[in-house]
Amino acid sequence: MILHPPPHREQGEAPTPTTKQGSMTDLDLADASVVDLLAFWSLIHVPDEAVPTVVGHFRRVLRPGGPLLLGFHVGDESRLKTQGYGGHPMNVHVHRRQPDQVAAWLRDAGFTVEAHMLIGPDKSVPGAVLFACRQS
Repeated sequence: MILHPPPHREQGEAPTPTTKQGSMTDLDLADASVVDLLAFWSLIHVPDEAVPTVVGHFRRVLRPGGPLLLGFHVGDESRLKTQGYGGHPMNVHVHRRQPDQVAAWLRDAGFTVEAHMLIGPDKSVPGAVLFACRQS
């Protein structure tokens, strides 16, 4: 996850992204302390029952109007992945979801979904990107 803190820079300087490692189910960040949030292919490791909590934390830490960009695998199943890229052993669950379901979770948490895009719709595992903004 990449977080942009509030701007504390000279006018005209580009923001420096900040990364933070932690749990999406218990974000250790102050309320309304994040300007924008990018979560690409990270929700795929969160079970369905925990997604509302995660997007609730996203809303809590974003400033009002703050944008959220989510990317994820599209599908209807979950599976245990035991081999990673390059053949490395791993043991993680991968959850594929429909964009309409993810959009519903975002709306329920207090986001306005501005756009969504299907990526590689003809591939065996397409992806989706949703752009949403935190409501006031």
